[in-house]
Amino acid sequence: MGALAVLALLARDALLLALGLAFSTLGDVLLDLDPRLFAFGLGAFLLAHLTYICLFTRNGIHFDAPRVGAVVAILAYSGALAMWIVPSVGALAVPVVFYICALTTMVLTAILARFRNRWVVVGAVLFLISDSLLAIHKFKTPVLLHDYLVWTTYYLGQCGIALGYLARKSA
Repeated sequence: MGALAVLALLARDALLLALGLAFSTLGDVLLDLDPRLFAFGLGAFLLAHLTYICLFTRNGIHFDAPRVGAVVAILAYSGALAMWIVPSVGALAVPVVFYICALTTMVLTAILARFRNRWVVVGAVLFLISDSLLAIHKFKTPVLLHDYLVWTTYYLGQCGIALGYLARKSA
């Protein structure tokens, strides 16, 4: 993520993207250092999602039937996931709920933003899948091939967001 953050920093009009990627890099480091830093890693990713929300809404919002359908599907998915996961998180319930809300809003703003290509949306959905797998594994039940699935969807998601955003003028 650090390399993508530098790429975004060097690009024109991508400072918010670079900031979102930098917060994600910080979250990666905190989660990898020590399990006791989980809440801080979650906080860094929360800041990344809030930054992405600002980035996507700056691109304009557009409502049409396919986008509204996708929004409804994501809301249903996130709501069901939250109702299943949150009772198992103990003292982290409030931060986890805020995180799920921010993550869901990030995906919704990616769907509704006026990007010509769909890579930003694909990336945001992959990020949601990655975090869902992480939460299910951490709080509910072991996920087969957890590390591979989480890291693959996470990195592809971040690449989709970053490269899709950077390619927005040429698409």
